[in-house]
Amino acid sequence: MAAVSLAVLLISPVSGMEHPLQELGFERSLNQWELRRTWQQQTKVAKPSPGNPQETAKRPVPQIRRISAVALLKPISGSMKTRRDRYVAIILSEAKRHRVDPNLVHAVIQAESAYRPNAKSPAGACGLMQLMPATARRFGVRDIWDPEQNIGGGVAYLRFLLDRFSGAIPLVLAAYNAGEGAVAKYGNKIPPYRETREYVRKVMGYFG
Repeated sequence: MAAVSLAVLLISPVSGMEHPLQELGFERSLNQWELRRTWQQQTKVAKPSPGNPQETAKRPVPQIRRISAVALLKPISGSMKTRRDRYVAIILSEAKRHRVDPNLVHAVIQAESAYRPNAKSPAGACGLMQLMPATARRFGVRDIWDPEQNIGGGVAYLRFLLDRFSGAIPLVLAAYNAGEGAVAKYGNKIPPYRETREYVRKVMGYFG
């Protein structure tokens, strides 16, 4: 039997955290011997049954177990990457706490503020996730300019919208931009607002 070679993917730890999997409560990665044993068990060829010696034994397709301990971020460079790296640990922690894909959180922040904690829109939206003061109060944010609280409130709002719209990401993003009332008004569809539709396309592009 030909030897089976295994590729072991190494996940780099989050900056400033020696053991990001354990500290954030994610399942640990499998070591090389556990991976080999799992692979051998999943690819073991079944023996033909005695009643049908001509039966062809089929090799099952191995089930790949994905452990997403860190967000699979798209490459960016320059000052935005420097700003993003400051908030990776907070985003991972809040995403895990609220059961939201950290990649979605990153996509929203990139579109909303380009990772600028002091960003403020003409409409009054503030901080990394561009929370309106009423939304911040709604989700328990006391200091809208504190990055950790701002991210926490924004991720809590995403969780609310994911539940409200049954996990439909485009509707969640439309509601984040225009409000859940606007999405409901148009029959749980993306409102026909140019800004909102462009926003959804932009964030989905970052989200990938």
